[in-house]
Amino acid sequence: MIPTLSQVSCLNSPFDRDLEDFAGANLTCAEVWLTKLETYLETHKLDDVRYWLEKTRLTLPVASFQGGLLASQGEARREAWELFRRRLDLCRELLIGTIVVACDVPPEISRTEQCSVLRISQQTMERVQVSLTQVAQEAGLRGLKAALEFQAHSSFGNNLQTAAALVADVGSPHLGLCLDAFHWHVGPSKTEDLGYLTAANLFHVQLCDLADTPRELAKDSHRILPGEGDIHLAPLIDRLRQIDYRGCVSIELMNPQLWQVPALQLADAAMAALRRLLAQ
Repeated sequence: MIPTLSQVSCLNSPFDRDLEDFAGANLTCAEVWLTKLETYLETHKLDDVRYWLEKTRLTLPVASFQGGLLASQGEARREAWELFRRRLDLCRELLIGTIVVACDVPPEISRTEQCSVLRISQQTMERVQVSLTQVAQEAGLRGLKAALEFQAHSSFGNNLQTAAALVADVGSPHLGLCLDAFHWHVGPSKTEDLGYLTAANLFHVQLCDLADTPRELAKDSHRILPGEGDIHLAPLIDRLRQIDYRGCVSIELMNPQLWQVPALQLADAAMAALRRLLAQ
């Protein structure tokens, strides 16, 4: 398992400063936050990114995240897929092997005289399956992988079991799973669902914690360092060991309070927390 930190954890820090500070915390790789990279490239060139990678000796194995691909329609779908293809090309240029794709399927509203009911139609489920096949094909054309991240509040694909089934149905070596501890904890996933993880289908892992927050009310902004809250991460780590997972284990925090912490300080704390967790 490779200790990693997502750039979103230091959202207020510039892209190149992240790389310098992550290297200062003895990291060997970083999880790219795509919008941060794209903002950097508005005023810099790809060679500038390569310069910093060479200087810091960091690699960028994973980029996160792409949404809007699976159930969107019309103009929104066209824009999402154009962005996805540009991002795949960008990942290929920078040797980023895996891109995280969100399983963000919005609910549909069925109205009756008495009430409105949220539901998911068979047509939408089929659209998601077709879209995932296309995701795998687009990634495969560029020699890349896509990691499907189930979303706790999605109307379909909101748990590990369903996400694993969706990936298995596609049956492509270019499509696997991203396991985010936040969505695993706050959504309908069960500890037993970890049994669906294998060395072949697990492409990426993201860790965090929550403290004194009911799962029904938990938001990304409540994320804290793993090991400092209430998420029972031990079974997850045990399963990674059982399948001999050798990919990245990244800390991903979207906490505005932590964004105020200097990137070097946060990277030091994050790696200390992650090493304690992996050593248990």
